[in-house]
Amino acid sequence: MLTDTTTKSLAFDGIGMVFPDGTEALRDVSLDVAKGEFVTIVGPSGCGKSTLLKIASGLIDATAGTVEVDRSGLGYVFQDATLMPWRTVRQNVELLGQLHNIPKAELTKLATDAIDLVGLTGFENHYPKALSGGMKMRTSVARTLTLNPPVFLFDEPFGAVDEITREHLNEETQLLFQRQGFAGLFITHSISEAVFMSTRVLVMSARPGRIVDEFEIPFDYPRMPNLRFDPQFARLSGEISTSLRGAH
Repeated sequence: MLTDTTTKSLAFDGIGMVFPDGTEALRDVSLDVAKGEFVTIVGPSGCGKSTLLKIASGLIDATAGTVEVDRSGLGYVFQDATLMPWRTVRQNVELLGQLHNIPKAELTKLATDAIDLVGLTGFENHYPKALSGGMKMRTSVARTLTLNPPVFLFDEPFGAVDEITREHLNEETQLLFQRQGFAGLFITHSISEAVFMSTRVLVMSARPGRIVDEFEIPFDYPRMPNLRFDPQFARLSGEISTSLRGAH
């Protein structure tokens, strides 16, 4: 995949965030994500990673700095799958398209394609209570895919599933990234996950969060599961871990 670094799909400039109780969550955060880049942020708990995504999406306003992003084409996958239990997989996947008034025939095709992309064909009529944790997250991703977002925000979406399921979801997400070519900003506590999926990994300091280190990830896509056993993968993971320990 070629990265169009001349097109910044998402840009933060000097972002600061102080909450009403006086807690300073972020200080002078500047970063950008271009089309065809998958950028992951790792950092200590409470350093403001999720706050940064909320600022990007417009859920909250920063107290300093600016953010540039087209919010009309923004995909957001939360830590929880946030599915409606009374709607089937298909009905959940179609929800955002309905809210955006996509014509029914077009939405039906978009939902079918999205369900197929995330590997849930055959489960369209299942309700969330019948799905595993990994299947729920696939449904959440498919719901966002119906909008074909140029920018995808992921807020630790796989943290609640078991390790094997998480690895499968990592593999599927990087394949989606390769096919769709969106600009991705991903939050995680897992260094292995960050290295496996990303074009760049950023390390954030303890609160107030600042970007303190950056690592280019050189591996080509698609990335196979055995990449995790590659010596260069292990070396990069170790360097990021060392940087992260220093960020506390």
